[in-house]
Amino acid sequence: MVRERGGRVSLGCLFTLLLLTAALYFGVNIGEVYWRYYRYRDAMRQEARFARMRSDQAITRRLTSVAESLGLPDGAQQVGIRRDGRTRQVTIGADYAERVEFPGFVRTLRFSPRAEATY
Repeated sequence: MVRERGGRVSLGCLFTLLLLTAALYFGVNIGEVYWRYYRYRDAMRQEARFARMRSDQAITRRLTSVAESLGLPDGAQQVGIRRDGRTRQVTIGADYAERVEFPGFVRTLRFSPRAEATY
């Protein structure tokens, strides 16, 4: 014989649902920050691959544009480019920080995307 519960929901189920919803909400916030970082780093890698055909100024302009379109902080637009003529290697990088807000505290995440390639 099966008894019906009459529409009552256990407190444990509601608590689990609340925790899952909170984790998803804050996971999206931090996930978005990392997603922008990976996209910016990918753009740097692409510029490094084609560095032999582009000037440093052109690379800087392109990466500044990418940083602006991704909504990255101003530090991401300060792109450093180093070319080594002897080894024919280019290194592109930037340093920036983003703030992620959680209930009760704010976390600052520091990023240093880098890309190297031989040209």
